Amino acid sequence: MDRRFFSVRLMLNVLLTALVGCGMCLTSVGLAQTYPTRSVKMIVPFPPAGATDIIGRVVAQKLSDRWGQPVVVENKPGAGGTIGSEQAARATADGYTLLMSTVSTHAIGPSLSKLPYDAVKDFAPISLVADSANVLVVSPKLGVNSLREFIALAKKQPGVLTFASSGNGTNPHLTGELFKLMAGLDLTHVPYKGTALSIPDLANGGVSSLFDITVSAMPPIKAGQVKPLAVTSAKRAAALPDLPTMAEAGVPGFESSAWFGLFAPAGTPRELINRIHQEVVIVLKDPELRQRFANAGADPVGNTPEQFAAVIKADTEKWARVIKAGNIRVQ
Repeated sequence: MDRRFFSVRLMLNVLLTALVGCGMCLTSVGLAQTYPTRSVKMIVPFPPAGATDIIGRVVAQKLSDRWGQPVVVENKPGAGGTIGSEQAARATADGYTLLMSTVSTHAIGPSLSKLPYDAVKDFAPISLVADSANVLVVSPKLGVNSLREFIALAKKQPGVLTFASSGNGTNPHLTGELFKLMAGLDLTHVPYKGTALSIPDLANGGVSSLFDITVSAMPPIKAGQVKPLAVTSAKRAAALPDLPTMAEAGVPGFESSAWFGLFAPAGTPRELINRIHQEVVIVLKDPELRQRFANAGADPVGNTPEQFAAVIKADTEKWARVIKAGNIRVQ
């Protein structure tokens, strides 16, 4: 009797567990089908008017149009994107908090310092949204008109010329450090909370140069606040076709680009991740969005969560090598 009793009890427990699991699965599927039923928050861990903000707001608006629910961009700048990224990582994993972040926060930062989040374990990749080259811009006050002239001036004044960035450990910072190594220069790093905040100082000569993502560099270039010298991609940028690449302009082998990707907190149901991913892929095919991206110098991507995770892994390994070779430390 006892054996039969425990056998029946075990079977009932197994059946109950299976039913609970099926119920949770059906609940997740149901949530994905009705999602979103209220406003969605998209955290951008950099200031307004920067590249990540521009990309994030375009995507947020298109998702809002499709969903009939607001997708509200919240700028949470500071510490090279760390502050906003941590907030997103700690948010409830229900699909109503998303993060539009970058190579800086998820592929560079982990090799530079101890972060308050795990770039892999604390996030669920949704899609690589866009890729963009960097462009080297300098202050018009310097009086240089080419990359070679800038390098020559920097070598005459070691330690005097400066380069701005959007913060320690960000892609603009590491691109500048790579430039120093490959060109043999002594430039002083001046971090800001976002590249947009450095533009007034570049315009008046307070800082000498900046590697900015093409997306956010285009407005000050068009306004004449900064002077572009070269792009960091392997081929010329469609937005600046007359501008040479760094390799063409005097630093052979130089290449660096930046990506923007959409994440959810780890633990977000896979059905919701799939739902959001499908919607992102659709909006990235929108002709108006593609034109706005092209005008800003960004290329829409829209890959799968798995492909995006592979990009993050490859770039993490690449920048780790650069950081080690340059003995770069961020306090």
